[in-house]
Amino acid sequence: MTDSAATREERILMAVRLTLAGVIRDTATPHGMRHPLSDATIEDLRQCLALISARERELAVAAGRDAQARPRYADGPASAEQVIRLYKKRPDDDV
Repeated sequence: MTDSAATREERILMAVRLTLAGVIRDTATPHGMRHPLSDATIEDLRQCLALISARERELAVAAGRDAQARPRYADGPASAEQVIRLYKKRPDDDV
């Protein structure tokens, strides 16, 4: 989703999601150590992220975009659905 195509609500949801993810990342502790956030706060963060994801999916469907879209990197592998022919197809080819 490009910034120009994003509605105000989508931009707000994205900013809140990124902020929550940053808080989670910044407070992460090594395995085995007690987390500084309470269990109730951690569960609240999970619930907030789930609500944000659900609303983002609703907005994508309402706008006619693929609700299951995932980000892709420019240098990442190409989609398996893309076919590039390197030769001219002959009439007798089955492919």
